[in-house]
Amino acid sequence: MNTGSPGASPGISEANPLEAEEKGLLHGKKAATLVATLLLSVIAYQLNASMITPALPEMARRLHGSVDGIAQVSSLFFLAGAITGVVLSRLSDFWGRRRILVVVLLVTTVGTVLCLVAPNLPVLLTGRVLQGASSAAFQIAYVVLNERLSKKVFATALGVITAINGGVGGVDGLLGGRLSDAFGYRSIFAVILVIGVAAAVCVAFVLPKDGRPDKGRMDWWGAATLSVALYCVTYLVSHGFADGWHSASTLGYLAGTVVSAVAFGMVERRKATPLIALKHLKSREVWPVIATTVIALSGIFAVINFTVVVISQSPKIGFGMNATESSLLFLTPAALIGLAAAPMAGRLADRRGWLITLRVGLVLSIVALCVIASYPLEKWTVFAAVAFLGITYNGLVLTTVNGLGVLNSPKDAPAALPGLNSAAFGIGASTGIGIVAPYAARATHAGYSTALWISVGITVLALVASLFITRRAD
Repeated sequence: MNTGSPGASPGISEANPLEAEEKGLLHGKKAATLVATLLLSVIAYQLNASMITPALPEMARRLHGSVDGIAQVSSLFFLAGAITGVVLSRLSDFWGRRRILVVVLLVTTVGTVLCLVAPNLPVLLTGRVLQGASSAAFQIAYVVLNERLSKKVFATALGVITAINGGVGGVDGLLGGRLSDAFGYRSIFAVILVIGVAAAVCVAFVLPKDGRPDKGRMDWWGAATLSVALYCVTYLVSHGFADGWHSASTLGYLAGTVVSAVAFGMVERRKATPLIALKHLKSREVWPVIATTVIALSGIFAVINFTVVVISQSPKIGFGMNATESSLLFLTPAALIGLAAAPMAGRLADRRGWLITLRVGLVLSIVALCVIASYPLEKWTVFAAVAFLGITYNGLVLTTVNGLGVLNSPKDAPAALPGLNSAAFGIGASTGIGIVAPYAARATHAGYSTALWISVGITVLALVASLFITRRAD
C-alpha cells in the first residue's frame, strides 16, 4: 500500500508541500477534498445507523412485523457492521483502500435499494445486513487519513470524521422522523440512496490510486472464525440478560464464543499474514485499546442513549417527554457539541499527547456521570451534564480511542486494529445497555440510580484499562 503515515513523517507539514508530495502526503485543496469525500462516505453509514430509528414503528405497521422482529432492523445492521468492519478494513491492506471503499459503498447501495422496495420484513432485514457493510467506511477513512495527511492535519481531520460518529449534528434522527411522518419510511432510504451513490462516485474519482498491495493473502479463515466469535458474543450478552445466564440459549452462545475464539487463535498461529498476529493482540499497544473502547462504550453510551432517554420519557417518575422533545433536549445538544469538540480534541491530542487526552476525557466523563447519578430526576442538571459529555465523551474520548486505534495498529497490518476497534464499539454499546436495562426499566428513582451508578463504575474500569495502553514506537 501507499506509505507516508504521520508516524513515519513527523516533520512534514503543509508548509513543505514538495516534500509532502514526495512522501505521498496531500496538502491544501487536495487534503480538504480528500477529507470531504471521506466525510461523505461515513455520513452514508451514520444515516443508516440513526436516521431510520424514528421510523421503526411505521415499519412495523406497514410490514406487519412484531416488535421483536422490527428490532432486528437495527440489531442486525450493527452486528453486520461489527463483522464487516473487521473483515473489509483488513482486506483493504491487500486490495487497496479506494477499491474496497468503493465496494463497501456499492454493497451498501444494493442494500439500500432492497430496503427501499422491500415488500416484507425478511427482504428489509436482508437489505439492512448489506447496509451494515458501510461500517467499514469509518475504519478505512481513518487509515487513509493516516497515510495521506501530515501528522498535524491528521489529528484534526480524524476529529472531523469522528464527530459524525456521534450523529450528523444531531439532526439525522429528527430529519428521519419528519420524513417518515410526511412521506413514509421509504423516503428515508431514498435520501440514504442518493448520499451513498454520491459517496461512491466521489471516492472513485477523488481518493488517490492504490499503490502496490502488501505481500501476502487475506486471512479468510481467521476472518470467518472471528466473525463467528463476534456473532456469538453479541447474542451471548443479549440472551444472558433476557433469558438468564443459565438458559440453554445463553450457554449455547457461550460455547460458540469459546470454541470460535480458540479456533481463531489456532488459525492465526499458522498464517503468514494473519488477520492480526497474536503477538500484536497480546501487546499493550493493542489489547488495552480494544478493552478501553468496549468498557467506555458500555459505561457512557448506555447513559446517553438509553438510561437518560428512559428517564426523560417516563410519564410517572421521569420528565414525561415525547420522543421528539427527549431528542431535542438530551441527544441533539450533545451531538452538536461533539461536532465542534471532536476536531479540537484531535488537535489537543496531537499537541499534548493521545493518552493523556483520553484519560482526561474519561476522568471528566466520570465526573459528569456522577452528577447525573446523584440527581437523576433534576431535568436541567441532567441536561447540563449530558451536554458536558458532548465535550468529554463525544469529543475527547471518541476521538482519542479512534486515533489510537490507527496509530497503534501494527505496521504490517495498518487496518487490523481500526477494524477490531470498530467491533469493540458495537459490542460495548450493546453490552452496556444490556447490563443497565433491567434496573432502568423499573422506572423508579432507585432503579435509575442503580443503573447510573453501575455505568459510573464501568467507566472507572475504562479509565483503569486506559492506564495499560502504551504508544507504538514509530
